[in-house]
Amino acid sequence: MLALIDYGMGNIMSVHKAFKYLGCDPVVVKDGNSLSSIESLKGIILPGVGAFGGCMKSLTNRGLDKEVKRIIENGVNYLGICLGLQILFESSEESPGIDGLGVFSGTNKRFPDGIKVPHMGWNRIKKIKDNPLMKGIDDGKHFYFVHSYYVYNRDIGITSTVTEYNVTFTSSVWKDNVFSCQFHPEKSQDAGLKLLKNFIDICL
Repeated sequence: MLALIDYGMGNIMSVHKAFKYLGCDPVVVKDGNSLSSIESLKGIILPGVGAFGGCMKSLTNRGLDKEVKRIIENGVNYLGICLGLQILFESSEESPGIDGLGVFSGTNKRFPDGIKVPHMGWNRIKKIKDNPLMKGIDDGKHFYFVHSYYVYNRDIGITSTVTEYNVTFTSSVWKDNVFSCQFHPEKSQDAGLKLLKNFIDICL
């Protein structure tokens, strides 16, 4: 059983549709009680859209913040997409004073002045370490990005891939049961579907 988290911001339909195309129909959950009641939970997917502060406020109001962190600590697989990656860290320049989930040490920084923001469109990934989420995906593959802030993680050991956009930034991470990417696999055609299929296989 996989759970797709809908915290009330953005459209999760494209992610849901991609999983259904791959033969997996995750249950959509909108609050912590619904998430905690799922039996035999193998993985959760959190596709984040919007601002860091708004996301954390909505997760907290719905009782999802503590429940997501508890589930991660219990070893259930987690896939974060875009903002779903950024909220794993302690803070963001986008929303000063708002705490993230603090699963990892680090913050989120805005891209420097002088370049087009948001970083939108296709860009390459460079593999830094092996990651089962990237199995069968070539180094240098293009994925689709839409974001104005990037992860600045203090533990470089969790970085799985990096991407260049004026700065070199972490574009995916992996540690134990936590898998997350800054890009949008559901918008990244065959490579993105391969990544989502890898997550399904990891959860089996």
